[in-house]
Amino acid sequence: MAKIEPTVVTPANTEPPVAFSPTIVAAAPATEAAAPVTEPRKLDQLSRIEEKAARIEEKFARYEAVLTRAEASLERSAHKVDAAAGTMDFAAIRGEITSLRNRVDATPRAGTLFMTAIVTAVLTVILTILVLKFGVPGLFGGLLAR
Repeated sequence: MAKIEPTVVTPANTEPPVAFSPTIVAAAPATEAAAPVTEPRKLDQLSRIEEKAARIEEKFARYEAVLTRAEASLERSAHKVDAAAGTMDFAAIRGEITSLRNRVDATPRAGTLFMTAIVTAVLTVILTILVLKFGVPGLFGGLLAR
C-alpha cells in the first residue's frame, strides 16, 4: 500500500507541484493556492496537521499489523482444521458406531427386566420359606412349627 504524504511548499521551493497524470505533458500554471506559505501561523497550523496525520498513519499501521496477524492466525487455524478433516478415518468411525449399536441392541429391554425381577422375587420368597421351615443343615433347625 503506497503512502501519500502531504507536502509543504517552502520559500526555497518555488516550483509548482507536478500533476501525477502521465498524459499531461506540461505542468499547470501556478495558482494562488500553490503559492508558498510564508506566514508562521499558517506554517505552525500546517505542521500540527502533518503531525496529526502522522499519528493517524501510525495508528492505521498498527491496526493493519494487528489485522494481518489475525488473518495469519485464522489461516493457520483453517489449515489445521482442513488437515484434521483430511486425516479422519470415516470407515473406522462407521465401524465403531455399528459395534456400539449392536451392543445397545443386545441389552435387555423393559420386558426382560420385569420378567427377571418377578422370577427373582418369587424364587427369593420360596427359598426364604424353605430355610425358615427346614433350617440350614449344620447351623440351626427349622424355625417354623410343624
